[in-house]
Amino acid sequence: MSPAEAAVAALLDALGVDRGDPELRDTPARVEALWRENLIGGYGVDPAVILADRLPDPSGAIVTLTDLPIQGVCPHHLTPFFGVAHIAYEPNGAIVGLGVLERLVRALSRRLILQETLCGQVADALTEHLGARGAACAIEARHLCLILRGGEPHDARVCTRVGRGTLRDRSDILPPVGGRR
Repeated sequence: MSPAEAAVAALLDALGVDRGDPELRDTPARVEALWRENLIGGYGVDPAVILADRLPDPSGAIVTLTDLPIQGVCPHHLTPFFGVAHIAYEPNGAIVGLGVLERLVRALSRRLILQETLCGQVADALTEHLGARGAACAIEARHLCLILRGGEPHDARVCTRVGRGTLRDRSDILPPVGGRR
């Protein structure tokens, strides 16, 4: 049994879960795999490496990509949050493929991270590692730590928005967050 599997088994035991149930026999291994591959798999990915495959940019047009699915894990409660991210950047001589932007957002979101921090890290990666003149990120997500506690506001969403460089004050560049679609 790996250390992570043993920790999951110990958690179940500490919470009084009867692990004699046949459905729970492989649970520690399943939980480890889910966490490693799907919830915190972004730790092994360097944003600088993701953004290294650049193309020359002849136009200078602002690039915007919206409705990217995201998922992360709240570092305070170890529960997932999920939603969409909208990103934009103003190139400074180079662009990246749209799939590269998706990989960047995926790598940064699949960590133990606050949504507010994630929003800033996406914009910072585009300015620091791509050399963009400006970058912006907006995220709208539902947090299980909010849904499962208290009055259970099942429709509540957390909306964050950040801009850097030339896009610092360009609230018009990304779709609005927080409104009903």
